[in-house]
Amino acid sequence: MAKKKDDDCWKKGGKDCGPGEQPSILDQLKKRPFKFSLWYFVIVMISLMLFNTYYVSRQQEKELVEYSVFKDKIQSGEIKRVGLGKENYFGFTTEEEGTSALVYKTVPVNDPLFVPFLDERGVSYYAMVTREPVLLNLLFQWLIPFGLLFFVWRLMFRRMGSMGSNVLSFGKNRAQIVAEGETGVTFKDVAGADEAKEELEEIVDFLKNPQKYTEIGGKIPKGVLLVGAPGTGKTLLARAVAGVAHVPFFRMSGADFVEMFVGVGAARVRDLFKQAREKAPCIIFIDELDAIGKSRINVMGGNDEREQTLNQLLVEMDGFDSTAGLILLAATNRPEILDPALLRPGRFDRQVLVDKPDLKGREAILKIHSANVKLDESVNLLEVAKSTPGFVGADLANIVNEAALLAVRDKRKKVKQGDFMEAIEKVVAGLAKKSRLINPREREIVAYHETGHALLAAKTEGADPVQKISIVPRGMGALGYTMQTPTEDRFLMTRKELLGKIDVLLGGRAAEELVFGDISTGAANDLTRATDIARRMITDYGMSERYRNVALTKRATPFLGERAEPVMAREYSESTQSYVDDEVARIIEERYGVVSETLRDNREILEKITKRLLEVEVLEAAEFLAMVG
Repeated sequence: MAKKKDDDCWKKGGKDCGPGEQPSILDQLKKRPFKFSLWYFVIVMISLMLFNTYYVSRQQEKELVEYSVFKDKIQSGEIKRVGLGKENYFGFTTEEEGTSALVYKTVPVNDPLFVPFLDERGVSYYAMVTREPVLLNLLFQWLIPFGLLFFVWRLMFRRMGSMGSNVLSFGKNRAQIVAEGETGVTFKDVAGADEAKEELEEIVDFLKNPQKYTEIGGKIPKGVLLVGAPGTGKTLLARAVAGVAHVPFFRMSGADFVEMFVGVGAARVRDLFKQAREKAPCIIFIDELDAIGKSRINVMGGNDEREQTLNQLLVEMDGFDSTAGLILLAATNRPEILDPALLRPGRFDRQVLVDKPDLKGREAILKIHSANVKLDESVNLLEVAKSTPGFVGADLANIVNEAALLAVRDKRKKVKQGDFMEAIEKVVAGLAKKSRLINPREREIVAYHETGHALLAAKTEGADPVQKISIVPRGMGALGYTMQTPTEDRFLMTRKELLGKIDVLLGGRAAEELVFGDISTGAANDLTRATDIARRMITDYGMSERYRNVALTKRATPFLGERAEPVMAREYSESTQSYVDDEVARIIEERYGVVSETLRDNREILEKITKRLLEVEVLEAAEFLAMVG
């Protein structure tokens, strides 16, 4: 019982042991587990170095003297015997070897008369071989350096992906198996992408109930590619699939396949699919597929690492067994650069577009992200959704978070509608720079400029309504801005609406010239956008008189609905180019005349709105519309 009591006391740390129960130091050392530390290695090396230095220095007491002093001692007869070493000369004060004697040491110089000098003085001399400690030399010149290299080698490979010291482990994939419910995301947490959810819910249902599809002879797609602009929720959908699927879910990024060693990517692809087949039915998710799936067309050079990885991925996907229940899920925001062989039926059979949400989708996304945010009763998420056309899920999540931070900054417990509007302005126009000092003349020019935009928007049929006018500097160089909010999501625009957009953009420059008789550089961005609209009307939309219904330029593949840039090669003649330039200038000049006339007819309203804007700096939509009448 006493022994057991001692052991229990020791396990508790020996802090509360009674008399006679405290374990001895030897017992503690025996039971204490040994843990290797790098400091042990450093201490051993320093100890060996000190020992080697002491051992060599104690082999024989020697006094180092200059070469001239060494010769003087030979001349005086003090040195009786000289040992000629390779690096040093040693002088002994006795002629007999083995007796204790004072030893002088010097560094030899190129002196061919030294040996005749010894003969002349009758001093005996002999070649002296320096005795070196063989074991210590072996230890310090071979064992310790190689041991240190081996230690660094092991440490390097452990830190490179935590793959141990075996170089063959580079071929192992880095996929992470996600357990059901581990992501904390289900399809209920995804909004604004109903069609994409239905496609993925069908995939999950097939893995749960495969007989329902196989009985009728149907085959599930081997691969599903999620395509969408950044921030639309592709990865979120994949996390939702992992959260509801009752099968193993392998998650991996496209960049994880690429390594500095040639052939590693292909080896990882083989290892990934080998493990997946062993655990089938299962789902493999590869995020950012374009990292390894870029097209091989027009690629200069030989067979590089990325191409080997892509070839292996194509081979593995082509060898799928449609009845095995192995499904490849991938996501990318660059579908136009993927290899055609990767997108053909039989590999990625189904491409699911995760598009930007519409008005209803944006409202649903806002409800999800604001579920845990304390909202004031005045908050209308539908109005917030109307003010954010073209925003994706990530943008909306950022707006909700910014609104909450603004409420905390104002020391309020709930988020108000104004917080959401301010957050939208912060995201769209940038951070307000209220501390920036602007001279009164420039401030007045900015006020007339922004009022010109707003007044043209109010007087132009089909233009987006004005939500706010501000002359508070924001973002990078913006001295003011006019915020317009569309009443609905639009996908097509008529020629009249395009001309209306040009009118609104030219309103600021026309207002400056009308009031001050001069123009400023503030309209640079407006002119760029207006010129681009006019040029695209002629070259892309076939809205010119001479080339009616003719597209003059060949544009690159659109990036997920974004505006495509024209290719550098021009496909029309110099005369056509001259016509395009003249026609663009004519359209801009014609619309500028219309805008100037509109502002002259409403000069009184322009002055009244500008005066009010200079007073309050920010003019809301209700007050602006009341003044416009």
